[in-house]
Order: sequence, then C-alpha cells, then structure tokens
Amino acid sequence: MAAYTRILITGAAGEIGSTLRAGLRGAYERLRLSDIRPLAPAEPGEETVQADLTDYAAVAALMQGVDCVVHLGGVPREAPWDAILPNNIAATYNVFEAAHRNGVSRIVFASSNHTIGYYRVGDEIGIEDPVRPDSRYGVSKVFGEALGRLYADKHGLSIACLRIGSFREQPGDFRQLSTWISPRDTVQLVRRCIDAPPFHFLVLYGVSANTRVRWRNPNAGFIGYRPQDNAEAHASRFPAPPAGGADPTVEFHGGPFCGLEFDGDVGRIE
Repeated sequence: MAAYTRILITGAAGEIGSTLRAGLRGAYERLRLSDIRPLAPAEPGEETVQADLTDYAAVAALMQGVDCVVHLGGVPREAPWDAILPNNIAATYNVFEAAHRNGVSRIVFASSNHTIGYYRVGDEIGIEDPVRPDSRYGVSKVFGEALGRLYADKHGLSIACLRIGSFREQPGDFRQLSTWISPRDTVQLVRRCIDAPPFHFLVLYGVSANTRVRWRNPNAGFIGYRPQDNAEAHASRFPAPPAGGADPTVEFHGGPFCGLEFDGDVGRIE
C-alpha cells in the first residue's frame, strides 16, 4: 500500500494535469482535481473542485483530507508580471502554506527547465548548478523551488521539484530533441515522486530518455524513475540550426524564452 493515497492535483484542466488525471486514475484511493477552469465530471475515485489558487481560503479548503499535492496550477508560460505575480508566486505560497497548516506531508511541485535557461547549450547542467532563469516565468519557478526548500527545512514537508522540459506528444523542434518529456514518462515521473520512500527535498529534471539530453538527473534513480521514450526517434525531422552566433534562442538551454524581450549581448553571457 502506498504511503500517500489521497492526492490533490492543482491545474488539473491543463495539458499535464489532464494527462495525469487519466494516468493516475485508479492508482490511488482518491484523486481531488482542481482548476480555476471547469473540469469534466468526476469519474469513480475522483472529486472535482473549481477553485482560484490566489484565494487562500479556497486553497485551504482543497487541502482537507489530502496527504499529497501535485501542484501544477499557474500561468504555464512567459507572461506579464501582473499575471505571474498572483498566479505563480502568491498562489504557490498559498498552496505550500495551506498544505503545511492542514497536515499535508508531501508536495510535488511543477518547476521548469526555464529556471536554468541562460546556460549555454554546450553545457551539461545538473541540479547543483546555480539557477539562471530566462524569464519572469522562470523566476516564478525559482521562487517555488526556494519555497519548497523552506517548507522542507522549516516544517518537515517532503518536497519534490520537477524541472519539466518540453511536455508534448512528440518533440516539435530541434531543441526538444534534448528537452522532450512524453506523456507516459510524465505520468511515471509524478507517480514515482508520490510513491517514493521518505525524502526531504529533491530537484529532478522532467525529461525522457533522450540521447541528446543536456541535464544530469541524479535523483531519478533514487525515486525509481526510468523513462521509456527517446526523442531521437524523431531526429530526422529537425536539422540542427547554425550555432555559435548571436541568436539567444539557439545558444541557450531555454530556447525561445531566452529570446523574448532580449536586448542584451549574447557574447557577454558566459
């Protein structure tokens, strides 16, 4: 029997949330599914709750009777600060604080590869390397990881931060030959985090078994994550773009996020 059986998924109407809803259905005693948007009617073993994560009282109510949270809710891409601040920062605080105050003991937080976006593509990056966010969105995920560390250290919660790569059915461009994570590998990764033996604080890269992966992922072995898919099967569709130039979307891990609003000097970014 898994230690955690009553699972809350925030952002359950999104692409990843919908995939997890289908993939985790029946694996746990109860799935509580929440989003600010309407959700499809509950299946057996499910509850659906429409809630705004910027409302602390609504978040606290979500936590009742839950022992593990998979926190996906928020703006899923770069956006203006007035969207990022309430939905990715204040709402994430609400989730961690309400979880702590209501006896939830494990949180799986959807972080992002955009926490390390401004490293050069030729660099292999691990979880020990300093963060280098490429966007306001990336900064919000750095905040979430720091908050997770705080709640692990100060309050004893078990926190896993997943730096998710490029989630989609198939890779869509050359960069995603390195960063892609398939739907079935995403389900496996999250389930391994829920079911893992006791841990304090983990950072993992959410990526499939891609031949060209650029990230070291030492904690994958600890939780038993063994991805099954490899983007290399799609490599013939995507010729390599010219590298060594001044295009930040090509030169750095974060790809297109690095180019948004960019008016710096690529040559000065070591």
